[in-house]
Amino acid sequence: MTETSSASSADGQLWAVVPAGGAGTRLWPLSRAGSPKFLHDLTGSGRTLLQATLDRLEPLVGERVLVVTGVAHQDAVRRQLHALPGDRVVAEPSPRDSMAAIGLAAAMVERTDPDALIGSFAADHVIADPEAFRACVEEAAEVARTGLLVTIGIEPARPSTGFGYIHLGERLPGFPTACAVEEFVEKPDSARARAYVDSGEYRWNAGMFVARAGVLLDLLAVEHPDLASGLRAIAADPSRLEEIWPGLTKIAIDHAVAEPAAAAGKVAVVPGGFGWEDIGDFAALADLLPDAAPGLKVLGDADVVLASGSTGLVVPGSGRTVAVLGLDDVVVVDTGDALLVTTTAHAQDVKSIVEALKSSGRSALT
Repeated sequence: MTETSSASSADGQLWAVVPAGGAGTRLWPLSRAGSPKFLHDLTGSGRTLLQATLDRLEPLVGERVLVVTGVAHQDAVRRQLHALPGDRVVAEPSPRDSMAAIGLAAAMVERTDPDALIGSFAADHVIADPEAFRACVEEAAEVARTGLLVTIGIEPARPSTGFGYIHLGERLPGFPTACAVEEFVEKPDSARARAYVDSGEYRWNAGMFVARAGVLLDLLAVEHPDLASGLRAIAADPSRLEEIWPGLTKIAIDHAVAEPAAAAGKVAVVPGGFGWEDIGDFAALADLLPDAAPGLKVLGDADVVLASGSTGLVVPGSGRTVAVLGLDDVVVVDTGDALLVTTTAHAQDVKSIVEALKSSGRSALT
């Protein structure tokens, strides 16, 4: 892995790690295992979610980016990021959850520069205010230089039961907004989610972390020494990837590092109010798009959609005309080989269709 100059990080030591994985099954049939949501333009901007992620990181890190993706997606990722040096796309042989993906990138950066910082930012998030996002990351980087693991806590837009939460502790002296992390909280029920939001003491956990590469791996070594040593061994000798990777512990970074480190007082949070969405289902996607007709959103060619007295979302992807008449909060997704018709109220249940297709032997559609 070669190093190039960065654009504007405070000391030139910040690298961006972009985990690009998952199938986005709640967005089926638009997002699938072979073509997950980060490879799609879901905002109508002309840029895929992956490309937009690197666009907003570029002023912070320049080409100091490592994209970690699955072997099945590496060619598509490289095509979309053709200006990125080839060795900056790291293909994991099989999914081992976020800790292995982020940890491998950290180990690679650590060998290049033991004092370097890494920031982990998922490939499939939407940020409304990129400048505010970058200011938040810059503060997180300053805090991380003190040796803490830093997370970015998203200002809740609503009492969501779909996200984990971060409990804010005392303010950290010397920084504009940073606080200690009291604890990470798993996805709550609706009553607790409302109480969290009403208290003003909680932020959504979007899985964004900034730390010195060596600090992250040393924290991992406390809880999972075999995983940390395995990742460092791969970074030292990439030819051992296929040998070591299958035996690595499969665990999320939250459980592997963030939660135990927070309990030990080693995690800080920088609150982020830059407008964030992970497009977890079609209801969330509809909220991002402008109206093509009163109450109706269209992602794609609006000219092939005929709508009267209807609200909701239409994604026309086959080229044929889609007509919607007298339906409220409908979701219609036409990809040519599959057609989904549901409502925004059932958006979270779409993944059950993927499970049913697999059970019935039609995995090619998933």
